[in-house]
Amino acid sequence: MIEDDRSTLLLVDDDDTFREVLGRALTRRGYAVTGADSVDAALIKALAQPPEYAVIDLRMPGDSGLVLIEKLIELDPNTRIVMLTGYASIATAIEAIKLGAIHYLAKPCDADEVVAALNKSAEGDSTLLVSDAPLSVNRLEWEHIQRVLAEHQGNVSSTARALKMHRRTLQRKLSKHPSKE
Repeated sequence: MIEDDRSTLLLVDDDDTFREVLGRALTRRGYAVTGADSVDAALIKALAQPPEYAVIDLRMPGDSGLVLIEKLIELDPNTRIVMLTGYASIATAIEAIKLGAIHYLAKPCDADEVVAALNKSAEGDSTLLVSDAPLSVNRLEWEHIQRVLAEHQGNVSSTARALKMHRRTLQRKLSKHPSKE
């Protein structure tokens, strides 16, 4: 049996096509990629072989990727984790980092961005450029909703009550992608 000395990477995303395409690209870049489509499936694979790296989608059926970050760090505190999401918000980015992720990327992103994030220093970057442009009203609303949703552990009904908003209205707003501003 030939031993594989490539770095192990757990790729968790419920979008099969995205997971397969990104998995092939990361394999070409030297990683031994194992894919999973849910937190439960990922935990089974991680218990069998704790990964050196993990790339985790935030929103999946069942538990969110935030739960998986916590579990992977419990298994091996040295696992370097990057959170991916099509629903980026400041609140979830902060939670991902607090739980142990080293970086947070908004989809769409490519394999080169993922590799750069995986290899980025765990320390902050004080030279990062700060934008002078304020966030748009739509983006501020999205960020506020995401923060309140995080405070209510993802419970939409509880979040709607806290925001004094009808649950269906909140669900409609959550189904849309945030504005890029």
